[in-house]
Amino acid sequence: MDINLADITIHVDETLDENGQKQLESAFREREGVVSVHHENNRPHLFILEYNPEKVSGRDLLSITHFQGLHGELVGL
Repeated sequence: MDINLADITIHVDETLDENGQKQLESAFREREGVVSVHHENNRPHLFILEYNPEKVSGRDLLSITHFQGLHGELVGL
């Protein structure tokens, strides 16, 4: 069975400390269809997500950011 995966980058407007980064990363990982979440400590405002677009959309993933009380945008790769 072939699974098509997509990547997106979400830019978070707020400056997140390590705890905030971990909380948001955890919220992304809980969403069905998310395969991986990556962020670098020197760029705490950028989250790169790999996901199955048949299970979740980029807009759904961005809404997780908003649900966490943050502001953000989808960034094209």
